[in-house]
Amino acid sequence: MEIAVMAGQLILGLSILVGLHELGHLLAAKMFGMRVEQYFIGFPPKIWSIRRGETEYGLGAIPLGGFVKISGMIDESLDTRQMQSEPKPWEFRSKPAWQRLIVMLGGIIINIITGIIIFIALTYKNGETYLSAQDARYGIVAYDLAQQIGLKTGDKIVKINGKEFRDFNDIRSSEVFLGTNSSYTVERNGQLIDIEIPNDFIDKLSDKKSAGQFIEPIQPFRVGELAPGMPAEKSGLQKGDIITAVNGRPTPFYHEFQAAIRANTNKPVTLTVRRGNQPVTIRTSVTDKGQIGIGVESLLRQTHVEYTFGEAVAKGTERAFGVVYDNIKGFGKIFRGDVSASKALSGPIGIAQNLFGGVWLWDRFWFVTGLLSMALAFMNALPIPALDGGHSTLLLYEIVSGRKPSDRFLEAAQRVGMVILLGLMAFAIFNDVFKAVF
Repeated sequence: MEIAVMAGQLILGLSILVGLHELGHLLAAKMFGMRVEQYFIGFPPKIWSIRRGETEYGLGAIPLGGFVKISGMIDESLDTRQMQSEPKPWEFRSKPAWQRLIVMLGGIIINIITGIIIFIALTYKNGETYLSAQDARYGIVAYDLAQQIGLKTGDKIVKINGKEFRDFNDIRSSEVFLGTNSSYTVERNGQLIDIEIPNDFIDKLSDKKSAGQFIEPIQPFRVGELAPGMPAEKSGLQKGDIITAVNGRPTPFYHEFQAAIRANTNKPVTLTVRRGNQPVTIRTSVTDKGQIGIGVESLLRQTHVEYTFGEAVAKGTERAFGVVYDNIKGFGKIFRGDVSASKALSGPIGIAQNLFGGVWLWDRFWFVTGLLSMALAFMNALPIPALDGGHSTLLLYEIVSGRKPSDRFLEAAQRVGMVILLGLMAFAIFNDVFKAVF
């Protein structure tokens, strides 16, 4: 079921984004009087289509892309037959270079607008909820990766890159991991200590085995939702209970409770529980995966901020372009060798697993769709032949130099670009499968 939910979210999200992207090309082309022959969401084979005027609108069976076919343009179809005749007034190639440039940028512009609108809407609807640095008063839980750079459980991080910060999540932000020469200032036993973060540290964080195991706030907790059929539910544990000890060992904080439970894998345990004002003793068992089947609610105070529409416009736009900025920094990390491409790049399987997840939550769906919209705009803007950015680069050359590249050169560039893109797609899919298996 989880696989179906992940696949459904991925297909719906990409279909929306690809449909809007190609719509940007279509509208710009029609605005300048170009003939649009086909508008398809999905790649062939065709499963449905309808003709309206000069354009065939349809759906393809392979839902991970789409295309618009504009008369007189060398595109991914590599159909060059019409290029052998004299240019017609309605063809792409007969229009001024500046009009052709706007057509090529139409998809990118629509994706940027879509991403911004989604982030603005989510910001206005949900506001912002976060754990303030001040309210993380018990310090941090330092897992193995954090310990490798010198952090310890109980440390209080007071500065990031020499500056005070507001949100605890800033500790794990792209500003830290995608930047260079980043550092934490921690308070330990009354002293301030600077902890340097290696520039290639994100490569270790990207490892599947290390996912989510870096830093968490030390937090008191209470029992949240109970998993049906698991030992906690069967033993009578209730939502809202506060577990104070496991087998007599005090567990005021969640990481201590986790350690005590895992130490008793496949064994019975006795939980000391506070239910309201009454102490309760509950006997349960731990599964072979070191679990008893409870959700957890943190007792640390969360800060919530509501935004006016004007504030949401500013904040949402900032968040949207932050995605582009992070992509630029991420590519910089790859080119400098700080992170391996195999860990940084994901294909459709990785996107479905790591971003959408196996539970359909509309807020998360739209957040990931907005994120992908900005990422697709950035990727399409890269000056790679066959991408919009590649076409736009050649058009800018034509505008500046006054010389139009030959059709033969454009066809060769398109072929090279297709080989590059197919190679990258094959690498990303193979990489997803490899990471999923190993």
